[in-house]
Amino acid sequence: MKRVPGYLTDGLLTLVLLAIGLAGTAPAGRNQGIPSVSGWAYALVVIAAVVLAARRLLPVTVLAVTTVAVYLYLLGGYPFGPILLSLAIAVYTVAAHRPLGQAAIAAAGALGLLIIAGLIGDGLGMEAVAPQVAWVAGPLAIGVTVRVGREQALQNRRDEARRQADAERLRVAQEVHDVVGHGLAAIMMQADIALHVLPKQPEQAEAALTAISRTSRESLDELRATLGAVRRGDDDRSPVPGLARLNELVDRTRAVGVPVAVDVAGPLGSLPAAVDLAAYRIVQESLTNVLRHAGTATASVRLALTGDDLTVSISDTGRGGPPRPARDGHGLAGMKERVSALGGSLTAGPQPEGGFAVTATLPVRR
Repeated sequence: MKRVPGYLTDGLLTLVLLAIGLAGTAPAGRNQGIPSVSGWAYALVVIAAVVLAARRLLPVTVLAVTTVAVYLYLLGGYPFGPILLSLAIAVYTVAAHRPLGQAAIAAAGALGLLIIAGLIGDGLGMEAVAPQVAWVAGPLAIGVTVRVGREQALQNRRDEARRQADAERLRVAQEVHDVVGHGLAAIMMQADIALHVLPKQPEQAEAALTAISRTSRESLDELRATLGAVRRGDDDRSPVPGLARLNELVDRTRAVGVPVAVDVAGPLGSLPAAVDLAAYRIVQESLTNVLRHAGTATASVRLALTGDDLTVSISDTGRGGPPRPARDGHGLAGMKERVSALGGSLTAGPQPEGGFAVTATLPVRR
């Protein structure tokens, strides 16, 4: 739904007030015992209404002109009538569009002038002062309330935009960490193998260097896809990887000499995109940690879809010996944030028999 421009609204308001003022001033006079209203009074009514067309552009000036018109109107002893509506709207506009201090000063000046008119106007007196206070104080309070509410809503939108931007930066940082971290860990292992076998088994070094080239290319392609989605500003920025590429991930890990056993229970082809990506990243980060911390350990990956939950478990045998302390770093923190965002749970820590295990439970909402 399109918003009506402010100048059209103000123009319509001016016409309405003009019609009410021209049609209602004489009946208001008769009700107050004033049988006739002069043309000078109608001229002031017209001025007070017409000037409101510029109320958003020059609110303080409009209030000043309206106040003078009402002042002269009351000074002439004309009846209380529709002209006061123009005054109320002018006061409201200043309060709604100007800072509180400026609005209060403008409203106080208007009120002071109107009180003077009430005290010295023809046929008026103290009984005419109270209505002037109401016609100024009421719109002033309403306008201030509206302005404060509008500013609060604007601040809330800014805070939400900032929160979303921060969340997006964090999401991109997590994606880059996962992509680059896994790729570099695999490349490091493959480079170590190439350096170790190069003097005596150059053919195996060649295979390791080929694996380095392939891993680098795949990591760069994935990183390019992730950052490309951010630059384009796509609404759906979910990166391409998912469990459909699990075999490629496992093969890269096996290529550097880490045996990986995979066990999949249940159909995983129709998982929600967010769950699919999170499960893939958890496996990727866990296998990266195996490469970094567990050396030539044996790793196992288990994916089980039971009811409304997907369980992702990754464990390794480690280097043997006593259990190692829990690994702390951005990888585990990133996994926990992914899982928490989906309403799931994650546990990670050393196993009694040695090695390390990560288990995540992700709710699946199809």
